[in-house]
Amino acid sequence: MKYYIIAGEASGDLHGANLMKALLKQDTEAEFRFWGGDLMQAVSPTLVKHYRDLAFMGFLEVVMNLKTITQNLALCKKDIESYHPDVLIFIDYPGFNLRIAKWAKQKGFRTHYYISPQIWAWKENRIHDIKRDVDKMYVILPFEKSFYEDKHHYPVEFVGHPLIDAIADRTQVTEIDFRTKHKLSDKPIIALLPGSRKQEIRKMLTVMLSVVKDFEAYQFVIAGAPSQDYEFYSNFIKKENVSFVANQTYDLLSLSTAALVTSGTATLETALFKVPEVVCYKGSWISYQIAKRIINLDYISLVNLIMDKPVVTELIQADFNTKRLKKELHAILETDKREALFMEYFELEKKLGGKGASEKTARLIYTDLQNIS
Repeated sequence: MKYYIIAGEASGDLHGANLMKALLKQDTEAEFRFWGGDLMQAVSPTLVKHYRDLAFMGFLEVVMNLKTITQNLALCKKDIESYHPDVLIFIDYPGFNLRIAKWAKQKGFRTHYYISPQIWAWKENRIHDIKRDVDKMYVILPFEKSFYEDKHHYPVEFVGHPLIDAIADRTQVTEIDFRTKHKLSDKPIIALLPGSRKQEIRKMLTVMLSVVKDFEAYQFVIAGAPSQDYEFYSNFIKKENVSFVANQTYDLLSLSTAALVTSGTATLETALFKVPEVVCYKGSWISYQIAKRIINLDYISLVNLIMDKPVVTELIQADFNTKRLKKELHAILETDKREALFMEYFELEKKLGGKGASEKTARLIYTDLQNIS
């Protein structure tokens, strides 16, 4: 079978790579063509476009890059027609993927969606597009199945969360090797996960690094995103007691005492590593003003959304400042708070459904293709 996969972000690259590996176990003659990143390219060389050329953060940034987005849509459609796959597999990234899904359905292509767009957070009216344009939907959050099936009468498959597989299957680094390789001291580590896009990294690190001087007993280590070069981070690591690790976020989290994390998939990854965290977010003023008027959620972090309560502290926009961050970081370094978080994290992992998301999704995709062939 020929598979065309579209992932537009770093997390999609991770999940796409694991799905490709699982598909190869189901279909030993599988052929891939995809939009993604380095992890997917390590499975198959046929990368069309890297996600670093696709990711635009916020409403204003999208408007400013409309020409590039339009060109990418045209390139994608032309490439799909040329390749003529047996199935298109969309991984999150809804602004782009739902446009391609509409076109693909009109052209008669089979469409599968792995990792649902977060329409339960905003743009719920996209359900009409999904019902029309997506043949099969695979969801990874436990509340999404009820959202789709009970509220919107659209059948979906809950496959569990692929991060559990990604974390469980990794090779554990030894602490002494990791510290030696990256020239780290013996101080406990506070990990800084500032995101993957230049705009958000600048905003996040400016505030995150403002508390360094208040925690001299710890060392702060920035987790470099695979989409950014070392040179971009160089200005941020000039402070004493600040280090940098590129493309080894999981190794870093496995050895960290606490973490400051930009809202997104990384909040869930940090929780699955059982690391106490403070969730941070600050966007452009106009993007935030628009977002808070159209997003109908009590929380922004996946941890709190899944647990449906404030398990981790969220510092959003004006609340994300030096004073508040210092206070909340002190709190998660205290024994009582840490023990309570650990218990919540174990409950969170149980809710996510255990291992096997990639394998289950691959099996369902391949079975569907066999049934219609």
